[in-house]
Amino acid sequence: MDYIFYILILVEIYIILAVSLNLLMGFAGLISMAHAGFMAIGAYTTAILVTRLGVNFLLSIPLGVVMAVMVSAIVAIPSLRVKGEHYIIASFGLQIILYNILLNWVSLTNGPYGFSGIPRPQIFSYTFATYQSYLILASIITFVCVFLIWRVTNSRFGLILKGIREDEVAVLSIGKNVNRFKVITFIVGSSTAAVAGSLYATAISFIDPFCFTIHDSIFILAIVIIGGMGNIFGSVLGALLLISLPELLKFIHVSETVAAPLRQMIYGALLVILMRFRPQGLLPEYRARKGKG
Repeated sequence: MDYIFYILILVEIYIILAVSLNLLMGFAGLISMAHAGFMAIGAYTTAILVTRLGVNFLLSIPLGVVMAVMVSAIVAIPSLRVKGEHYIIASFGLQIILYNILLNWVSLTNGPYGFSGIPRPQIFSYTFATYQSYLILASIITFVCVFLIWRVTNSRFGLILKGIREDEVAVLSIGKNVNRFKVITFIVGSSTAAVAGSLYATAISFIDPFCFTIHDSIFILAIVIIGGMGNIFGSVLGALLLISLPELLKFIHVSETVAAPLRQMIYGALLVILMRFRPQGLLPEYRARKGKG
């Protein structure tokens, strides 16, 4: 049962990541390749504060968010002036920078050794020591994050974001500051990823720079695309599918020499088939469902 609870915790962490990236991609049209980097900011902030300074986990989360807000604001203001593939390259560069900082700033991050033995969260005298109890805490935090992003996307702010995605010039013509909306959206999405990082650090109890590479950013991107861009609940379904599916494939009983490659091939084939027959995602935005069936 502990294994199942552990998988569910991972699913909820990636739900937060996917929903926050969907805010950028599905609503503002910003394809970010640095989401794993902002996840790392939250994870490392929590790890440093909890292990070295004895700060309570619940306090480390907002501090991690503050760190992500500062970094994303510094990056967003100049980088969001570029568009399309140029912004993708800029976000890719940010991911590489963050990864190398984690890898080489040894005095702060422990370099390639990372942090081990990160203690489980404690509220008052209760410690979330078991996976079952931690799942309850993760569920509460995930619900809050998803609800807040859902509220943003269903507000007037969300409508303007969709307008920017569809026709940026039209939004400019009605007097809206497009760059301002993009910067705010980038900050909100990136800081929400930091919350997922804080959960990840205390759930796994070990982090290092190799947990937050460009491959992880691409994986989060795949969750959003497969779940359905522009649909928050599609990201929830996508995270559930892409996290649980590889675990189910582990039950294929073959020799160890071919097990891992076979699982990857099956996993990849399923993704290709899904993109071939359902390119708009599992739960696409309403306009896509109505137009494409």
